[in-house]
Amino acid sequence: MTAKPELLITAGSVEEVKSYLEAGATAITVGESKYGMRLPGQMPLDHIEAALPIVRQHGAKLYAAVNHIFHNDALLGLQKYLSELQRIGIDGITYGDPAVLMTARVAAPHLKLHWNAEMTSTNFATAKYWQKRGASRMVLARELNMDQVIEMKAKLPDMEVEVQVHGMTNIYHSKRHLIQHYLRHIDREEDTSNVGIERKLFLIEKERQDEKFPVYEDEYGAYIMSSDDMCILEDLKLLLDAKLDSFKVESLLKPRVYNEAVIRAYRKAIDAYAQDPEGYLFQPEWMDEIRTLQDPERELSFGFFYKEQMY
Repeated sequence: MTAKPELLITAGSVEEVKSYLEAGATAITVGESKYGMRLPGQMPLDHIEAALPIVRQHGAKLYAAVNHIFHNDALLGLQKYLSELQRIGIDGITYGDPAVLMTARVAAPHLKLHWNAEMTSTNFATAKYWQKRGASRMVLARELNMDQVIEMKAKLPDMEVEVQVHGMTNIYHSKRHLIQHYLRHIDREEDTSNVGIERKLFLIEKERQDEKFPVYEDEYGAYIMSSDDMCILEDLKLLLDAKLDSFKVESLLKPRVYNEAVIRAYRKAIDAYAQDPEGYLFQPEWMDEIRTLQDPERELSFGFFYKEQMY
């Protein structure tokens, strides 16, 4: 049987960790907004510690997101935080700021480091630079096309490569509180305290009024997300053939039942390929549950896998 890639998803609670593992995930990313960006919920250290035994019971891995854009004041507790993550026994952290890497060398030298520089994770030479400094995994930019993704793994045979395969993507992040500023500008000060994920706000452009871009804000800034959901399940064989190491499902702004359905679908595809790579064929019925639960206002697309990105 062929080795299986990791099926990864971000969870926002211990309950979500358990349900996603039961659905077929083999790795979970957790964290809290002080250190990680765009998380579906807050998982402080005591919750992470409570989740670890559940993860181990499923033979899975647990990672922490430490991929924030760090200002000086945010560095104050970083050493202790990383030290605690290592004490708990998680399997690795996702980072983009070199300050995290340098702090981890001292505070948590046994933690695996997953380099994620968002949309600038676009070439193998830079990945090798960070590999020499301790990174064991590269998280690919969502803007790479299929050929570039496949080439990246070919150029990095001794480094793990992670790619997003499903869910919405972040298209804009500002440290400024743009939504609050806008609401004050239109004299709606009373609404500025309710601009988080639960509010379900959307940005609609005048030229593309049929597309709704989810937008939300937390204490660290404003985020605009894609108007559609990436789904590469139909062509997953190309990534499986390329021996990518980790397939990520983005859970943000999705109900748990939807995320569970997505995990089950990709689990079926991965398992079928591992059983018989040569005879593998995509089964259209794997998409049925996803399509049933898909938000009718959000299309499923191939993301940038078959687009030529313009910078």
